[in-house]
Amino acid sequence: MKKKFWKNLISLIIILFVLSIFYKFYQKYNFNNFVKAEYTLGVSKFERDFNVKCTQANSYKIQNVDYNDAMFYETIPVIPNTAYKVTCKIKTENVKTQHENTDSGAHISIANTLEKSDNVIGTQDWTTVTFYFNSKNRTEVDVGFRLGGYEDNCIRNSMVF
Repeated sequence: MKKKFWKNLISLIIILFVLSIFYKFYQKYNFNNFVKAEYTLGVSKFERDFNVKCTQANSYKIQNVDYNDAMFYETIPVIPNTAYKVTCKIKTENVKTQHENTDSGAHISIANTLEKSDNVIGTQDWTTVTFYFNSKNRTEVDVGFRLGGYEDNCIRNSMVF
């Protein structure tokens, strides 16, 4: 009877250990409704950050290991011809544009358009970024949090939002 108890206890401990590993993996790579996109495939890393976060929720993190244009985006329904405001906090580390004087960096944008917020470049602590847009004749938009841009690609360590 004692042998069976210990065997069951050890099995339970192993199962809990394996489940905790899967849960950590799930937390790091679960992007909820966000879709990952990058211009050059395999150059950017997308993950959830447990350590660098502005609130208690895990942050989303993009790292471009070479110059690239990468983003997390989510399709949201909108009412045509209506003004919208999107706000987030962005923290950057060594964000650089590939070319000088381009309109690129860490920002909020609508995918497949030139509509975007101001850029955050260099190394910045948590910065509030606000993006205003009009839905025009659209019924949905892909709102993205981007490291790069249409004009230029960005490199380096990270953008966290």
